[in-house]
Amino acid sequence: MEESQRRELLKFARSVIEARLTGGDAAPDPRIDLPSRKCSGAFVTLHNRGRLRGCIGRFAHNVDVVHIVRDMAIAALNDPRFAHEPVAAAELPEIDIEISILSPMVRTKNPLSLELGVHGILIQRGVRSGCFLPQVATEQHWTKEQFLSYCCSHKAGLSPDAWKDAATEVYLFSAEVFGEREHGTG
Repeated sequence: MEESQRRELLKFARSVIEARLTGGDAAPDPRIDLPSRKCSGAFVTLHNRGRLRGCIGRFAHNVDVVHIVRDMAIAALNDPRFAHEPVAAAELPEIDIEISILSPMVRTKNPLSLELGVHGILIQRGVRSGCFLPQVATEQHWTKEQFLSYCCSHKAGLSPDAWKDAATEVYLFSAEVFGEREHGTG
């Protein structure tokens, strides 16, 4: 994705969030000219002065990138972790938006084959699942084992070493990550 397309998606996400918080009208869907507007999902992350305020995403197959960014921008405002203190309109000037456009997931039989900072993970066992975006491992300075273990225990509600069990499914994916901070669109 080109820089101009990234900027357009960030501006669009901000417009959607502002409209939701203020009751105004969101900008129309941007006309982003991509070879394919389809992706395998997206996450929208909101920070206020470096503090997480919401992060919601969805894995999908062959979805329109503009539509999923719109839906995830709205969903990020309703992140259940912040239900006691939802994002407020007064915060808008301090909110930084980050978008992660996801690649297709690939199941791995060797979870330690992941590349830190390149691969995100989705861990599933029965009805329990959890995921981390690729940037989480590097932001937290985790090893591969920590990345996998924390995803199991903190996200999926499994034992920390569940990723070692063949009955646990581990999927790898990559993400094209970009945010307002580096693009100056906030």
